[in-house]
Amino acid sequence: MAVAVAVAVRAWAGRAAGLAAAVLIAVTFGWAPGATQDESGPLFAAATALVVLQAAAFRWAPRREAAVGIGLAAVALTLWPQPLVPAASLYERVGMGAFWFLPTLGAAVVGGYPRLMERRRNQAVRAARHSQQLELAHDLHDFVAHDISGIVAQAQAARFVAGQNPEAVVGALERIERAGLAALASIDRTVHLLREPGHETNCASLPGADQLAELVRRFDESGRTRARIDIAPGVETALSREIAATVHRVVTEALTNVRRHAPDAAGVEVALTLADKAVRLTVTNDTGRGHARTREHGGTGGIGGTGLLALTERVRAMNGTLHTTRRDGTWRLTATLPATGDTA
Repeated sequence: MAVAVAVAVRAWAGRAAGLAAAVLIAVTFGWAPGATQDESGPLFAAATALVVLQAAAFRWAPRREAAVGIGLAAVALTLWPQPLVPAASLYERVGMGAFWFLPTLGAAVVGGYPRLMERRRNQAVRAARHSQQLELAHDLHDFVAHDISGIVAQAQAARFVAGQNPEAVVGALERIERAGLAALASIDRTVHLLREPGHETNCASLPGADQLAELVRRFDESGRTRARIDIAPGVETALSREIAATVHRVVTEALTNVRRHAPDAAGVEVALTLADKAVRLTVTNDTGRGHARTREHGGTGGIGGTGLLALTERVRAMNGTLHTTRRDGTWRLTATLPATGDTA
């Protein structure tokens, strides 16, 4: 019942204000010229009711209907006292019109301000929802793509060694299983974020810097490219949860790019160090024989594919910097992020 009333008010507020204004204008110039000021009580009551309808139109009416109804009401409120003072000068009539325009401004504040606040809240909700959708898309790209590319690499390796060394296939299948489980965990986390988008409760579920060693180890096992990681003492405690998750994302994207665009690279080195109240992450690899495939992998002073572009914006949002360089057959990603935790 309440919903039906609200819908009816929203649909008819502007029309009711316009209709009431038309009636007041007709009465003003049809009956009021012969009336005295002592007989103006009904007109004053009608004007007061019209102000209430104006406020309702400001609050709920669709824009077009609100503009018509509010405009007519403003004209009616400005004109209704004029016939009651036939001997008034032009200056007095302008003053009366200005005075009776003030209720329209009051109706705009009473009805329009809550509408403006509601609109801003809705815009904020839409912006937050869009931001979260982008976040989830980045989650899928950064984590799931990394694990799936590992599965593909392991499957390709197992296919080549199956005929010569069948026992090696067992190890590859185990690594494929672990990568598949990691991909499923990433998908489960993304679905959980879709169902319960509360930021504070979900930050703890995001991968952090303490899981980097496992990430690098799985990469090392999944292909021919050797990988090692060096984490300086105190780095893990110097990062907030959000920044630690960003570091994990950057390393994931960098390793995925190595597998995609430099599959013949001999090795990858990941290093986390502390310097001047900041954490510096570097991921360095040789480009191997795949020079023709490294265009998206990185370039001097630039950022490659869309994954790194998105991570660059994320790092900047954390007051950090991210850039890549390629020199003498070596590709390096460098990210600098503020150390917000205990650096002692």
